[in-house]
Amino acid sequence: MPISRPTHTAILRITSPCARKLLLHRREIDKLDEAASTQGMTLVITRVYLKGRKIKFEVGVAKGKKLYDKRETELRRIVERETQAQLKERNR
Repeated sequence: MPISRPTHTAILRITSPCARKLLLHRREIDKLDEAASTQGMTLVITRVYLKGRKIKFEVGVAKGKKLYDKRETELRRIVERETQAQLKERNR
């Protein structure tokens, strides 16, 4: 199971390739791999710990949103943004 390097954090940008170990039991690795490949779930980093020279990640398994959920969330954001703009304009 490949472990990719997070690109959204400035702390973790390392130019040289380094070995990354997944410190889990074999059964746990198999369970995560099965969930990611067959059930269509995604492995998500939930927390980052710095301990000495090592960086530790807490990994969770998550299911992505459906298209209708994404549309609903985007609609809520648009309504909230418009409401805030109207309140800001009214208070001037």
